Amino acid sequence: MIEAATTFGVALASALLPFVNIELYLAGIGALGASAAVGLSLVAAAGQTAGKIVWYEVARRSLDSPRVQRKLASPKMAARHARWSNRMEGRPWFSGLIIFLAASAGIPPLLIMAVIAGALHLPRWVFVPTVFVGRAIRFYGILAGVGFLVH
Repeated sequence: MIEAATTFGVALASALLPFVNIELYLAGIGALGASAAVGLSLVAAAGQTAGKIVWYEVARRSLDSPRVQRKLASPKMAARHARWSNRMEGRPWFSGLIIFLAASAGIPPLLIMAVIAGALHLPRWVFVPTVFVGRAIRFYGILAGVGFLVH
């Protein structure tokens, strides 16, 4: 129970603060012989998803701020925003694939993609489960992989 709560806390902190590394933490847990790799990967994925939702929502709501509206008033920024919005709108599978790659492989970085997804109003029903599943797969791979190598 304590291991799960700590894992959730570290995962949440790492989702919000880029200098906290959940992968390193999970590798350490895996090296110690964590027997519940599936459970811990799900807990870590839940913590990471919760933290990425914060970034997503901040970006989603920031579009209404006067500062962002002034930036979007410039033709160059307005064109860039419109171009990416058009790419994402009506293509939840394409958007979901990019978010899944970011969540599972880390390319592009998930933090950046969470902000972009929020700013471009990617539907939550695409963002949240895609991040959770991608992160769970990534974290299971780390826990099981390190555990296999060490033991």
